[in-house]
Amino acid sequence: MLLDPLANALSTIEHAERRRKKEVIVRPASNLISSVLRTMQQAGFIGQFEFIDDGRGGVFRVQLLGRINRCNVVKPRFPVKRNEIEKWEKHLLPAKDFGVLILTTPLGVVTHREAYEKHTGGRLVAYVY
Repeated sequence: MLLDPLANALSTIEHAERRRKKEVIVRPASNLISSVLRTMQQAGFIGQFEFIDDGRGGVFRVQLLGRINRCNVVKPRFPVKRNEIEKWEKHLLPAKDFGVLILTTPLGVVTHREAYEKHTGGRLVAYVY
């Protein structure tokens, strides 16, 4: 029974990275997982990914680049104001400018750097480094 599909997807990716796999299948697919994968791709942590409709819920095939040390969701999804982003960066990431926090904002799913530049806050979803 899946309680948090995003947590399952990120743990699947992390475990495949630790086993040095070249690609991994993430299931089930959702719009939030797609947005988080797109953000991770733009940050350079994963390669290409594609949606495959299997007739049930769909899956994502994700190409791994070997750049992920740790990725996880943040529960509960804390609300973060623009001026609190640095506090959460110090709390969740091992060093400054090492890794990204992923936030859902009114502008979509973005990294903490993009949220700071766009002068917006949101809800903290995940972190990757």
